[in-house]
Amino acid sequence: MSSFVRPSPLETAPALTPELKAAPATPATHAAAGSPPAPTGRARSRPNPALGWVLPAVALLLLEALVRTDVLQAHLFPAPSEIVRTLFDLGSGLAGHIGISLARVAAGFAIGASLAVVAAVVVGLDRRAEALLDPSFQALRAVPSLAWVPLLLLWLGIDETPKITLIAIGAFFPVYLNLLSGLRNVDRKLVELGEIYRLDRLALVRRILLPASLPSLYTGLRVGLSLSWMFLVAAELIAATRGLGYLLTDGRETSRPDIVLAAILLLALLGKLSDSVLKSLETRALVWRDAFDTRLA
Repeated sequence: MSSFVRPSPLETAPALTPELKAAPATPATHAAAGSPPAPTGRARSRPNPALGWVLPAVALLLLEALVRTDVLQAHLFPAPSEIVRTLFDLGSGLAGHIGISLARVAAGFAIGASLAVVAAVVVGLDRRAEALLDPSFQALRAVPSLAWVPLLLLWLGIDETPKITLIAIGAFFPVYLNLLSGLRNVDRKLVELGEIYRLDRLALVRRILLPASLPSLYTGLRVGLSLSWMFLVAAELIAATRGLGYLLTDGRETSRPDIVLAAILLLALLGKLSDSVLKSLETRALVWRDAFDTRLA
Protein backbone atom coordinates (compact mmCIF):
# COMPACT_ATOMS: atom_id res chain seq x y z
CA MET A 1 0.00 0.00 0.00
CA SER A 2 1.46 3.33 -1.04
CA SER A 3 1.94 5.96 1.64
CA PHE A 4 0.96 9.58 1.18
CA VAL A 5 3.80 12.09 1.63
CA ARG A 6 2.87 15.74 2.19
CA PRO A 7 4.74 17.95 -0.29
CA SER A 8 7.01 20.64 1.10
CA PRO A 9 6.02 24.34 0.93
CA LEU A 10 8.71 24.91 -1.69
CA GLU A 11 7.11 22.30 -3.96
CA THR A 12 3.58 23.61 -3.58
CA ALA A 13 4.28 27.36 -3.56
CA PRO A 14 3.02 29.05 -6.73
CA ALA A 15 5.65 30.45 -9.05
CA LEU A 16 5.98 34.21 -8.95
CA THR A 17 5.29 35.91 -12.24
CA PRO A 18 7.52 38.88 -13.21
CA GLU A 19 4.64 41.24 -12.44
CA LEU A 20 4.11 39.66 -9.02
CA LYS A 21 7.82 39.74 -8.22
CA ALA A 22 7.94 43.47 -8.86
CA ALA A 23 4.80 44.23 -6.87
CA PRO A 24 4.81 44.90 -3.11
CA ALA A 25 3.32 42.22 -0.88
CA THR A 26 -0.21 43.38 -0.23
CA PRO A 27 -3.59 41.68 -0.16
CA ALA A 28 -3.70 42.34 -3.90
CA THR A 29 -0.72 39.99 -4.20
CA HIS A 30 -2.82 37.10 -2.98
CA ALA A 31 -5.45 37.82 -5.61
CA ALA A 32 -2.77 37.91 -8.30
CA ALA A 33 -1.42 34.56 -7.07
CA GLY A 34 -4.77 32.90 -7.60
CA SER A 35 -6.58 33.40 -4.30
CA PRO A 36 -10.29 34.12 -4.60
CA PRO A 37 -11.12 37.84 -4.46
CA ALA A 38 -12.55 39.17 -1.24
CA PRO A 39 -16.28 39.82 -1.30
CA THR A 40 -17.15 43.43 -1.80
CA GLY A 41 -19.82 45.11 0.27
CA ARG A 42 -22.81 46.86 -1.19
CA ALA A 43 -22.13 50.28 -2.66
CA ARG A 44 -22.79 53.10 -0.24
CA SER A 45 -23.22 56.72 -1.21
CA ARG A 46 -20.71 59.09 0.35
CA PRO A 47 -22.12 61.96 2.42
CA ASN A 48 -21.70 65.49 1.18
CA PRO A 49 -18.33 66.92 2.39
CA ALA A 50 -20.15 70.17 3.23
CA LEU A 51 -21.87 68.29 6.06
CA GLY A 52 -18.74 68.70 8.16
CA TRP A 53 -19.17 72.48 8.15
CA VAL A 54 -22.66 72.38 9.64
CA LEU A 55 -21.61 71.99 13.29
CA PRO A 56 -18.92 74.75 13.19
CA ALA A 57 -21.34 77.12 11.42
CA VAL A 58 -24.07 76.48 13.99
CA ALA A 59 -21.59 76.98 16.84
CA LEU A 60 -20.36 80.30 15.39
CA LEU A 61 -23.90 81.59 14.89
CA LEU A 62 -24.82 80.58 18.44
CA LEU A 63 -21.75 82.32 19.88
CA GLU A 64 -22.50 85.44 17.85
CA ALA A 65 -26.04 85.52 19.24
CA LEU A 66 -24.88 84.93 22.83
CA VAL A 67 -22.37 87.79 22.65
CA ARG A 68 -24.82 90.19 20.95
CA THR A 69 -27.44 89.49 23.61
CA ASP A 70 -24.87 90.05 26.43
CA VAL A 71 -25.14 86.47 27.67
CA LEU A 72 -21.36 86.27 27.11
CA GLN A 73 -19.21 89.28 27.99
CA ALA A 74 -17.68 90.72 24.83
CA HIS A 75 -14.44 91.79 26.54
CA LEU A 76 -13.79 88.18 27.57
CA PHE A 77 -15.22 86.35 24.56
CA PRO A 78 -15.47 88.50 21.42
CA ALA A 79 -18.10 87.73 18.82
CA PRO A 80 -16.94 85.65 15.83
CA SER A 81 -17.51 88.66 13.59
CA GLU A 82 -15.03 90.65 15.70
CA ILE A 83 -12.49 87.84 15.41
CA VAL A 84 -12.82 87.91 11.62
CA ARG A 85 -12.36 91.70 11.68
CA THR A 86 -9.20 91.22 13.76
CA LEU A 87 -7.83 88.81 11.16
CA PHE A 88 -8.37 91.43 8.44
CA ASP A 89 -6.81 94.14 10.62
CA LEU A 90 -3.64 92.06 10.99
CA GLY A 91 -3.29 92.36 7.22
CA SER A 92 -0.11 91.26 5.49
CA GLY A 93 1.60 90.56 8.80
CA LEU A 94 -0.77 87.65 9.33
CA ALA A 95 0.51 85.91 6.19
CA GLY A 96 4.04 86.15 7.57
CA HIS A 97 2.99 84.57 10.88
CA ILE A 98 1.20 81.73 9.05
CA GLY A 99 4.12 81.15 6.68
CA ILE A 100 6.76 80.86 9.40
CA SER A 101 4.58 78.51 11.46
CA LEU A 102 3.93 76.31 8.41
CA ALA A 103 7.65 76.13 7.67
CA ARG A 104 8.48 75.16 11.25
CA VAL A 105 5.81 72.44 11.36
CA ALA A 106 6.84 71.05 7.96
CA ALA A 107 10.53 70.87 8.89
CA GLY A 108 9.96 69.45 12.36
CA PHE A 109 7.40 66.90 11.19
CA ALA A 110 9.59 65.70 8.31
CA ILE A 111 12.61 65.22 10.58
CA GLY A 112 10.70 63.58 13.42
CA ALA A 113 8.67 61.25 11.18
CA SER A 114 11.74 60.15 9.18
CA LEU A 115 13.72 59.31 12.32
CA ALA A 116 10.69 57.49 13.75
CA VAL A 117 10.36 55.25 10.68
CA VAL A 118 14.03 54.27 10.89
CA ALA A 119 13.84 53.63 14.64
CA ALA A 120 10.64 51.58 14.36
CA VAL A 121 12.09 49.37 11.62
CA VAL A 122 15.30 48.77 13.59
CA VAL A 123 13.46 48.02 16.85
CA GLY A 124 10.79 45.96 15.11
CA LEU A 125 13.28 43.66 13.37
CA ASP A 126 15.91 43.20 16.07
CA ARG A 127 15.10 41.98 19.58
CA ARG A 128 18.43 43.26 20.91
CA ALA A 129 17.72 46.73 19.51
CA GLU A 130 14.27 46.57 21.10
CA ALA A 131 15.75 45.68 24.50
CA LEU A 132 18.31 48.48 24.15
CA LEU A 133 16.24 51.35 22.71
CA ASP A 134 12.54 50.84 23.42
CA PRO A 135 12.64 51.42 27.24
CA SER A 136 14.36 54.78 26.71
CA PHE A 137 11.87 55.81 24.02
CA GLN A 138 8.96 54.94 26.29
CA ALA A 139 10.45 56.99 29.13
CA LEU A 140 11.14 60.02 26.91
CA ARG A 141 7.61 59.81 25.50
CA ALA A 142 6.21 60.69 28.94
CA VAL A 143 8.15 63.98 29.17
CA PRO A 144 5.77 66.98 28.67
CA SER A 145 6.50 69.31 25.79
CA LEU A 146 7.13 72.36 27.99
CA ALA A 147 9.73 70.41 29.98
CA TRP A 148 11.95 70.34 26.88
CA VAL A 149 11.90 74.12 26.43
CA PRO A 150 14.51 75.19 29.02
CA LEU A 151 16.83 72.34 28.07
CA LEU A 152 16.66 73.16 24.37
CA LEU A 153 17.29 76.82 25.15
CA LEU A 154 20.44 75.90 27.07
CA TRP A 155 21.70 73.51 24.41
CA LEU A 156 20.65 75.13 21.12
CA GLY A 157 20.12 78.84 21.83
CA ILE A 158 17.12 80.89 20.71
CA ASP A 159 17.17 80.62 16.92
CA GLU A 160 15.13 78.24 14.74
CA THR A 161 16.98 75.05 15.74
CA PRO A 162 15.33 74.50 19.15
CA LYS A 163 11.88 75.24 17.74
CA ILE A 164 12.20 72.68 14.95
CA THR A 165 13.77 70.18 17.35
CA LEU A 166 10.84 70.45 19.74
CA ILE A 167 8.32 69.90 16.93
CA ALA A 168 10.35 66.90 15.73
CA ILE A 169 10.16 65.41 19.22
CA GLY A 170 6.38 65.77 19.16
CA ALA A 171 6.11 64.04 15.77
CA PHE A 172 8.54 61.22 16.58
CA PHE A 173 6.70 59.17 19.18
CA PRO A 174 3.26 58.68 17.52
CA VAL A 175 4.87 57.59 14.25
CA TYR A 176 7.31 55.30 16.07
CA LEU A 177 4.66 53.61 18.20
CA ASN A 178 2.13 53.09 15.41
CA LEU A 179 4.64 51.77 12.89
CA LEU A 180 6.19 49.47 15.49
CA SER A 181 2.73 48.12 16.29
CA GLY A 182 2.03 47.63 12.59
CA LEU A 183 5.28 45.71 12.05
CA ARG A 184 4.56 43.43 14.99
CA ASN A 185 1.07 42.66 13.67
CA VAL A 186 2.05 41.71 10.13
CA ASP A 187 0.53 38.37 9.18
CA ARG A 188 3.08 35.63 9.90
CA LYS A 189 2.11 33.84 6.69
CA LEU A 190 3.28 36.80 4.61
CA VAL A 191 6.69 36.70 6.31
CA GLU A 192 6.92 32.93 5.78
CA LEU A 193 6.07 33.44 2.11
CA GLY A 194 8.94 35.90 1.80
CA GLU A 195 11.29 33.42 3.46
CA ILE A 196 10.16 30.67 1.07
CA TYR A 197 11.20 32.87 -1.86
CA ARG A 198 14.48 33.62 -0.05
CA LEU A 199 14.02 37.38 0.27
CA ASP A 200 16.87 39.02 2.15
CA ARG A 201 16.26 41.29 5.13
CA LEU A 202 16.05 44.51 3.09
CA ALA A 203 13.72 43.00 0.48
CA LEU A 204 11.53 41.54 3.24
CA VAL A 205 11.14 44.98 4.79
CA ARG A 206 10.58 46.77 1.48
CA ARG A 207 8.21 44.30 -0.18
CA ILE A 208 6.30 42.73 2.73
CA LEU A 209 6.68 44.37 6.14
CA LEU A 210 6.35 48.05 5.21
CA PRO A 211 3.49 47.59 2.69
CA ALA A 212 1.58 45.44 5.18
CA SER A 213 2.05 48.00 7.96
CA LEU A 214 1.11 51.05 5.85
CA PRO A 215 -2.30 51.51 7.58
CA SER A 216 -0.58 51.78 10.96
CA LEU A 217 2.09 54.07 9.52
CA TYR A 218 -0.47 56.52 8.14
CA THR A 219 -2.32 56.51 11.45
CA GLY A 220 0.92 57.43 13.18
CA LEU A 221 1.68 60.13 10.62
CA ARG A 222 -1.71 61.77 11.12
CA VAL A 223 -1.40 61.70 14.91
CA GLY A 224 2.18 62.95 14.68
CA LEU A 225 1.12 65.82 12.43
CA SER A 226 -1.55 66.93 14.89
CA LEU A 227 0.98 66.79 17.73
CA SER A 228 3.38 68.85 15.62
CA TRP A 229 0.83 71.68 15.58
CA MET A 230 0.40 71.32 19.35
CA PHE A 231 4.15 71.40 19.96
CA LEU A 232 4.40 74.43 17.67
CA VAL A 233 2.81 76.62 20.34
CA ALA A 234 5.34 75.45 22.93
CA ALA A 235 8.13 75.87 20.37
CA GLU A 236 7.16 79.46 19.61
CA LEU A 237 7.40 80.34 23.27
CA ILE A 238 11.17 80.09 22.77
CA ALA A 239 11.95 83.77 22.16
CA ALA A 240 9.84 83.88 18.98
CA THR A 241 8.92 87.17 17.31
CA ARG A 242 6.81 85.64 14.53
CA GLY A 243 4.35 82.78 14.23
CA LEU A 244 0.91 81.82 15.50
CA GLY A 245 2.32 80.87 18.89
CA TYR A 246 3.76 84.37 19.14
CA LEU A 247 0.31 85.81 18.36
CA LEU A 248 -1.11 83.80 21.28
CA THR A 249 1.50 85.21 23.64
CA ASP A 250 1.10 88.73 22.29
CA GLY A 251 -2.68 88.61 22.70
CA ARG A 252 -2.33 87.42 26.29
CA GLU A 253 0.19 90.10 27.21
CA THR A 254 -1.87 92.89 25.63
CA SER A 255 -5.22 91.59 27.00
CA ARG A 256 -6.58 91.03 23.47
CA PRO A 257 -8.80 87.93 23.55
CA ASP A 258 -9.72 88.55 19.92
CA ILE A 259 -6.09 87.98 18.87
CA VAL A 260 -5.85 84.88 21.07
CA LEU A 261 -9.01 83.39 19.60
CA ALA A 262 -7.98 84.35 16.06
CA ALA A 263 -4.69 82.47 16.52
CA ILE A 264 -6.54 79.44 17.93
CA LEU A 265 -8.94 79.49 14.98
CA LEU A 266 -6.06 79.60 12.50
CA LEU A 267 -4.29 76.73 14.25
CA ALA A 268 -7.48 74.65 14.03
CA LEU A 269 -7.98 75.43 10.33
CA LEU A 270 -4.36 74.77 9.37
CA GLY A 271 -4.33 71.54 11.37
CA LYS A 272 -7.49 70.37 9.65
CA LEU A 273 -6.25 71.27 6.17
CA SER A 274 -2.90 69.52 6.65
CA ASP A 275 -4.65 66.44 8.05
CA SER A 276 -6.96 66.40 5.02
CA VAL A 277 -3.95 66.42 2.70
CA LEU A 278 -2.40 63.50 4.59
CA LYS A 279 -5.71 61.64 4.60
CA SER A 280 -5.96 62.06 0.83
CA LEU A 281 -2.46 60.59 0.44
CA GLU A 282 -3.47 57.71 2.71
CA THR A 283 -6.54 56.95 0.60
CA ARG A 284 -4.45 56.80 -2.57
CA ALA A 285 -1.68 54.72 -1.01
CA LEU A 286 -4.13 52.20 0.48
CA VAL A 287 -6.38 51.86 -2.54
CA TRP A 288 -5.57 48.12 -2.59
CA ARG A 289 -7.14 47.60 0.85
CA ASP A 290 -10.52 45.88 0.78
CA ALA A 291 -11.70 46.71 4.30
CA PHE A 292 -15.24 46.19 5.53
CA ASP A 293 -17.08 49.46 6.10
CA THR A 294 -19.22 49.17 9.24
CA ARG A 295 -20.97 52.49 8.63
CA LEU A 296 -24.18 51.10 7.18
CA ALA A 297 -26.13 54.35 7.18
